[in-house]
Amino acid sequence: MNALGFILFVTMLVAAYLAGAVPFGLVIGKAFFDVDIRRHGSGNVGTTNAFRVLGKKAGIAVLACDMLKGYVPALLASWAFDPWPTIFIAAAPVAGHMYSVFLKGSGGKGIATGSAVALALVPQIYAVVIGIWVAVLLLTRYVSVASLAATVSLALFVTITGQPLPYILATFIVLVLIVFAHRSNIDRIVHHREPRIRLPWDREGPAAHDEGERRED
Repeated sequence: MNALGFILFVTMLVAAYLAGAVPFGLVIGKAFFDVDIRRHGSGNVGTTNAFRVLGKKAGIAVLACDMLKGYVPALLASWAFDPWPTIFIAAAPVAGHMYSVFLKGSGGKGIATGSAVALALVPQIYAVVIGIWVAVLLLTRYVSVASLAATVSLALFVTITGQPLPYILATFIVLVLIVFAHRSNIDRIVHHREPRIRLPWDREGPAAHDEGERRED
């Protein structure tokens, strides 16, 4: 990589992190509803809490923004660089979402942003992974379990389909980070305290609220 390429790499890396660090749930909540979603629901700034606190339209907007901030940097990096530099730029918005400089190092768990990175880099695998996420969610009603299952399946499919080595290594590193970020969820699942969501066609069942599920996407 020449000097110009290195400057471009660093610029994109920093820009990707800063884009990922923008807490769109908080921004949209304050700008359009005068609501700080950190003080409501589960207290996180991600999509799930945005749906719960701000409503369907705002939730969709937060989901779109959280995905775009992962998708765009990853796609641009894949066009500009080989796989090794690409994975660092692609990981930057996920790191920004999880450890936002604008939130003093706090943030979400990176599921929506990370899934958009996968969409940009391995679109042929993305549809299968999303299918697994939906299936597990329907079976268990646990967002956290569906997210973990999708992350594990992504790492496996990236490996068995012969993707570039940097992508394989990156997905397993992400897997470790996602599992670590979900450690409180895993503990609640083991002790049968993890809250479930209620789907529209559920007549009765566990409440959709998940006040115990902090920083969940």
